[in-house]
Amino acid sequence: MIAARHAVQRPPGARLLVIDRHGTIAHAARSRLVDFLEPGDLVVSNDAGTLPASLHGVHLPSRAPIEVRLAGRSSFAREDLRFAAVVFGAGDWRSRTEDRPPPPPLAPGDRLAFGPLVAAVDGAQGHPRLIALKFEGPPDAVWAGIAQHGRPIQYAYLDRALALWDVWPPIAALPVAFEPPSAGFALDWRFLAALRDRGAEFATITLAAGISSTGEAALDARLPFDEPYRIPATTASAIGRTRMKNGRVVAVGTTVVRALEHSAGRGGEGVADQRVGAHTRLSIVDAILSGTHGPHESHYQLLRAFQHDDVLARAEAALEASSYLTHEFGDSVLIFCGQTRS
Repeated sequence: MIAARHAVQRPPGARLLVIDRHGTIAHAARSRLVDFLEPGDLVVSNDAGTLPASLHGVHLPSRAPIEVRLAGRSSFAREDLRFAAVVFGAGDWRSRTEDRPPPPPLAPGDRLAFGPLVAAVDGAQGHPRLIALKFEGPPDAVWAGIAQHGRPIQYAYLDRALALWDVWPPIAALPVAFEPPSAGFALDWRFLAALRDRGAEFATITLAAGISSTGEAALDARLPFDEPYRIPATTASAIGRTRMKNGRVVAVGTTVVRALEHSAGRGGEGVADQRVGAHTRLSIVDAILSGTHGPHESHYQLLRAFQHDDVLARAEAALEASSYLTHEFGDSVLIFCGQTRS
């Protein structure tokens, strides 16, 4: 597949590869997504807004340049100023993450300055690039500083620096995601109107989507990190109604699958700490709308919960043969579950 280089969330020519529950593959325009849904279905999307989670600054003990990519947090609490963070040395998004130099040696208590912000290393996380970081100062000042000084996390395949609006999904609320829940880029208000006309429902959850790549194979193997989520009571009720009517729950993105399967569809808050993969028996989600992913990516491993490896291999070959675009601004797949459900 080819990397989508242009930051356009809903290009007119976006495509959709569909795998039905029998493993049959079809191609369509992504604008036809609603045609593959049925009355009684429930589409669930992640409404997390995207933080400007890339912070450039200085390691104060050595005066060496550093980039911190905020990568995780244990809760949605505004007062919680402790983050998991992936750290790089000098450079920026124009260099591939795997080519970025390491940060200077970091020790607990080392202070880092990012424009108006100061943070301290609050502990190691089992890898030289991964630290716990705690910001200093009152919460309002810290969040204002992140908004002022931060930039969206991005990667070298893109053709320009991203603005925050490039990574803000159309249906977004609380800014808690470190990278955008980009499967939701495919949605817009016209789709929601068409969904209603088709007799299907729409609901949201909030999950603090983490980063997709660190450039280190050993660290990428730990992705996704634990992610806090919140499922509204209205969404839990909609899931219950859908199950009673034998409708299908369609998750928009891997983050929604993690939240719904971890919570068993119940309302409330939690932290998704499980891996969803080939050995997972899904109990809530019947289908997933996702970006296109290669077998080496953690997102692809989650798709193995929906279809057998031979089906996904055929789909991968079809994506390659038709030059589908990948990454967050690329094309999409809609995969219905063909596995035995729990």
